[in-house]
Amino acid sequence: MLRYLTAGESHGPQLTAIVEGIPAGLHISEESINADLARRQCGYGRGGRMLIEKDRVEILSGVRWGETIGSPVTLCVKNRDWVNWQEKMSPYEIHRDDKIRVTRSRPGHADLPGAMKYAQRDVRNILERSSARETAVRVAVGAVAKVFLARFGISVCGFVAELGGIKATRPELPLARLKELAADSALFTWDADAETEMKGLIDRMREAGDTVGGVIEVVVSGVPVGLGSHVQWDRKLDARLAMALMSIQAIKGVEIGLGFDAARNPGSRVHDEIYYESSRIVHGERTGFYRKSNNAGGIEGGISNGEEIVVRAAMKPIPTLYQPLRSVDIDTKEPFEATVERSDVCAVPAASVVAEAVVAIEIANLFLEKFGGDSVAEAQRNFEGYLDYLRTF
Repeated sequence: MLRYLTAGESHGPQLTAIVEGIPAGLHISEESINADLARRQCGYGRGGRMLIEKDRVEILSGVRWGETIGSPVTLCVKNRDWVNWQEKMSPYEIHRDDKIRVTRSRPGHADLPGAMKYAQRDVRNILERSSARETAVRVAVGAVAKVFLARFGISVCGFVAELGGIKATRPELPLARLKELAADSALFTWDADAETEMKGLIDRMREAGDTVGGVIEVVVSGVPVGLGSHVQWDRKLDARLAMALMSIQAIKGVEIGLGFDAARNPGSRVHDEIYYESSRIVHGERTGFYRKSNNAGGIEGGISNGEEIVVRAAMKPIPTLYQPLRSVDIDTKEPFEATVERSDVCAVPAASVVAEAVVAIEIANLFLEKFGGDSVAEAQRNFEGYLDYLRTF
């Protein structure tokens, strides 16, 4: 079982993740993780903090000479802005200064419900941890998960499928080519015409002091039949993916495959018919069973069916606006304009990298639940034996 915890605040000294369950013998490097951290900080519509933070990971445990050793892996991402916050976010009582308390809660954030739940009179004690800055270290964990999955031919790719109502049309191209198109796009999308429209919308939102959200699509290829299970609610693959995606800050909806459109069409247009061709196995496929459509998004009954897994997540607009919304001071109860804590107009491209990471983590987790292995070599033997079984089913 793969599990992890994150710790740290937005303006604290660092963000930390401890990852348990990575098998021994996996080659990982800080450079491979840093590539994904850099992607998270890119994207048209990002704000000023991205000029301050140039995220880089430090591997503090669980890896020796570039290879995991089976013990927990500790990943750390330093906050470079910490130098300006050492007293404001100090753990020591001597630095307490109630004059800098934040008492104006921002609409759309965890500020007010968090302050009420944890009995805090300083909203900063909530907003620091609830900030999307936390996702930096989750991207680092996801990068490790992707390295592990790649050993077994599994690829995870995130894209921007829609922004502010502007939909990108997915071309009929192999996933590897779609990934190349997204890598060349400032909005991590595969549709150049839609990207031009999206950029124009972001520019207009910036001028208006407003923000814009969108829809992220994550595609996973190479997943074998059999990840997840129908036997308990918390073992279902789609349920696990939905929970992981909904845990990302600002995500308000998730759909798999056809998603909500499955409720708007008759069954004859929804369900994927099943075919069998023995020659597929000869040509290197893992099974002779296949489908000509993928409305199910690669998951049936909570179990992967061998097709591409396709999952989408809806991200709301960033709630902090340069044309602030109205709020109420938690001390005086007087109305105020909400304070500004960040300056992004659109963070949907960055969220696609985070979504890619959390999906990779869940796929890796379910892979290890299925195949086990204290070492990568043991997991490989178990996996290859299972593929042999699938080819003769």
